Amino acid sequence: MANNDGRGRRPRDGSPARTPPNSSLRATGRPEARRSSERSGEKSPDRSSGSRLDRGTEAKTDRSKDRTRSTAGRWRRDELPAVARSEVQAQYDGPSIPDDIVGDELDRFVVAQLKSLPEKLAARVARHLVAAARLLAADPEVAYQHTVAARARAARVAVVREASGEAAYAAGRFKEALTEFKAAKRMSHTSIYLPMMADCERALGRPERAIALAKDPAVASLDDAGQIEMLIVESGARRDLGDTAAAVRVLEGRELRSRSRAAWVPRLRYAYADALLADGQQQAAREWFERAAGVDAHGYTDAAERVAELEGLTVIDTEAQSPSNETLSNENPSNEPPANEPTSNKATPPDG
Repeated sequence: MANNDGRGRRPRDGSPARTPPNSSLRATGRPEARRSSERSGEKSPDRSSGSRLDRGTEAKTDRSKDRTRSTAGRWRRDELPAVARSEVQAQYDGPSIPDDIVGDELDRFVVAQLKSLPEKLAARVARHLVAAARLLAADPEVAYQHTVAARARAARVAVVREASGEAAYAAGRFKEALTEFKAAKRMSHTSIYLPMMADCERALGRPERAIALAKDPAVASLDDAGQIEMLIVESGARRDLGDTAAAVRVLEGRELRSRSRAAWVPRLRYAYADALLADGQQQAAREWFERAAGVDAHGYTDAAERVAELEGLTVIDTEAQSPSNETLSNENPSNEPPANEPTSNKATPPDG
């Protein structure tokens, strides 16, 4: 979905892992804790008196007192009352995952990256990623929380950091998104994240940094869609700096008249029309909004609505009847329009 601010965002579909507060390393009575007390010169309470048999019995009783342990000896996080969970623990657990999500819905490329994890851990991460993908458009904030839970378990997997960045971006968390895209870029040694990084810099009020990223030599290695995205972001950054003429020049090129059916074609034309309008060239802007609408069969932009705006027309939803329309229908059972009334409520822009 296109934005009128010229940011050029595309429709799409972070902190390192922490030791859970109730892990085995923090449980009292563990061997690690006893060795630590011995080094500090403190005496362990169970060694002060009594036979070995008594000490063993006492230790056994302490370990089983009102507590449930897993087979690995760790406290079960799932059995803790909700009020006892810290904020970090809640982020680690993440939102609940629908039962119908099993994890194998992911793309094979993503599944391949998760194979570096233990099987059960990989399955949990995969389920969080699928849940995030489902919610990305409807509830990007909850989608982001799913990716935070996935990242807490697999912070060194590039595709997990990418997913976290995309969800943060969709939720408007541009600072977190930038951090995640940088991490994914560093881990995967690829430049595909540069356009999104530049757009985050622009959203954070740093258009100069966005332009600097647009001039990165690695941009030349991007595919057509990636390079167009970077041009759109650079154009928007130059508009942020008040240089509307430069914003127009950035987008001028043979790609504007491309006959490709790729999604970047209507988006490029739309961004160009928006830049022309910002530069005061209204007639040219109208022409390019029409050209964008002409190749936008999938609704990537709102170019048709922009044309109507420039024509001074208002698009009305004719399916939603107002009370006055209902009254008119009752008074005129034949459904014929009264005299001197237009036969349609919907304004249509002229063919261009």
